[in-house]
Amino acid sequence: MKKWIMGSLAILLGVMSISIPFAGIHTAEAKTTEETEKKLNIVTTIFPEYDWTRVILGDRADDVNLTMLLDNGTDLHSFQPAVKDIMKVSSCDLLIYVGGESDQWIEDALESAQNKDMKTINLMEVLGDSIKEEETVEGMQESDHDHDHDHDHEDEEEKEYDEHVWTSMRNAEVICEAIAETLEEMDSENKEIYQSNAETYKEKLSALDEEYQETVDSAKQKTLIFADRFPFRYLVDDYGLNYYAAFSGCSAESEASFKTVTFLAGKVDELGVKSVLTMEKSDDRIAQTVIENTRAKDQKILQLNSMQSITSEEIADGATYLSVMEDNLGTLKKVLN
Repeated sequence: MKKWIMGSLAILLGVMSISIPFAGIHTAEAKTTEETEKKLNIVTTIFPEYDWTRVILGDRADDVNLTMLLDNGTDLHSFQPAVKDIMKVSSCDLLIYVGGESDQWIEDALESAQNKDMKTINLMEVLGDSIKEEETVEGMQESDHDHDHDHDHEDEEEKEYDEHVWTSMRNAEVICEAIAETLEEMDSENKEIYQSNAETYKEKLSALDEEYQETVDSAKQKTLIFADRFPFRYLVDDYGLNYYAAFSGCSAESEASFKTVTFLAGKVDELGVKSVLTMEKSDDRIAQTVIENTRAKDQKILQLNSMQSITSEEIADGATYLSVMEDNLGTLKKVLN
């Protein structure tokens, strides 16, 4: 899949090299007011980045063109950029992106960017040593991606890192500080606004983080059974939770083997857990099969939201990073107690 996407990207970049000069003419014609020209153009790839930036901008949000590329429910791992997406990246003033393997298309697009003065925030670079290598826990099914990787790189060591850094509120605080500092550099007249908004928001993140820790500290059991992909490594590591999952967070697999199902069912029986977890928008088929293979066969299926598929409609209906994390805390309280 990655090779197909990168091949398509090469074609798109080729098209852009021809079309961008003409697009510039139309863009210039479209800018009819001085106000439009003065607006900062900020592009984010995923919902958490978008929401953090929106909060830090505060009342200044109306004076900025803020875009979220993945706004139609497509997750980070399956997103295929169109020419318009690459053009948005190429011409923006500030680009905020995750920076993992799924964002390789962005790195390629930046090499031919129109705006040579563009600032970028790569979340994984901001977090530095805090990012974690992908891991395979006991019972986790290997994906075709794992086998392809072994074949392509059997003579070299290449670390792969977990991209889902936003599931940690402690990471979110660090990233929000980086966003605020960059906005201050770009718009120094409103520096105090960005500083104040970031500090207020970080206090809210810290308070919710404490609620999570208190919930885990008082929990009756501290292991999650995840019959799905598992993009919550950063979250569980923050609070010392254990987990078993069908697939890693970046896996493209959707069909669990009999071995994987029976392993997870056995862990449900062994630990006596009352709930099996899935990701948002899952069809729950694997979870149902796991439950059917347990002794009790009466466990509930609950969901944690990794925020990979938040749509513009959900944002319009009031979804925020904090509201999703509060909902996730409610789910964890049910699972752990």
